[in-house]
Amino acid sequence: MNMKKWILILGVTSLLVACGSSVKLDKAPVEDRSGTSADQNANSTAGSAMGKSNVPPLEVGKSATDTMPVSARLVYFDYDSFVIKAESQPLVESNARLIKADKNRKVVIEGHTDERGGREYNLALGQKRAEAVRRALVLLGVADSQLEAVSFGKEKPMATGSDEASLAKNRRAEISYR
Repeated sequence: MNMKKWILILGVTSLLVACGSSVKLDKAPVEDRSGTSADQNANSTAGSAMGKSNVPPLEVGKSATDTMPVSARLVYFDYDSFVIKAESQPLVESNARLIKADKNRKVVIEGHTDERGGREYNLALGQKRAEAVRRALVLLGVADSQLEAVSFGKEKPMATGSDEASLAKNRRAEISYR
């Protein structure tokens, strides 16, 4: 073998060794996030078998976002614009209050456009619309880690048709709670 082949083999071997991991997957530590130890869980199970449970009953109810109408989560934009209108500001503020109230809540802001324009242009415009709403929410005190902005461009129209009313309904950013 010539010297180039040996250097190549040595380089590939070094790369593979450097990419190896010394972590043993069968002995990975498990974190208990239930707030109780295994002993407490065993006692709780035995206690519930005797009719004595320390676990409070689960209260099922709807959150504020479950009952919120879809129209309260839509920010509309003018043609070829990503500026939030003044009439949409109270809507953005009310959504910011809801998001701030639950620090574990994740929100996706979906940017949409009407059918006019090319695919790439509309994806970029939809992204700018979603980012505008995201920035407004951050300025109102929402943690950036709770928000994600995505663009669908003209791919998911709300209204079909080519009249101005239909096109206006499609120029939106939709706040979607997860």
